[in-house]
Amino acid sequence: MAQTTQVSFRIDEDVKHSAENVLDDLGLTLSAAITVFLKKVGREHRIPFDLSVDPFYSESNIRYLEQKMEDYKAGRLNFAEHELIED
Repeated sequence: MAQTTQVSFRIDEDVKHSAENVLDDLGLTLSAAITVFLKKVGREHRIPFDLSVDPFYSESNIRYLEQKMEDYKAGRLNFAEHELIED
C-alpha cells in the first residue's frame, strides 16, 4: 500500500463550498478530487486543463469569434465604417 501524507492549504470558503457541491453530485470528496488532479499532473507532467490570463483566448470569446466567422462566411455580417479606420 502507498504511503500517504497530509497536505494543508487555505482556500476561499465560497470556492470550497461551490466545489464540494459539484463534487458531491459526482460522488467525490474534495480529498478524492484533489488526489485525482495530482495523479493526473504526475502522469501527464502538466496542468490537465488550459490556463490563460488573456481573455481573448477564453472559451466564451473563442465561441463568439467562431460564430462571427460562420456569419461572415454565410454573408450575414453587416460592415460599417468606423471613425478609427483611416482611408
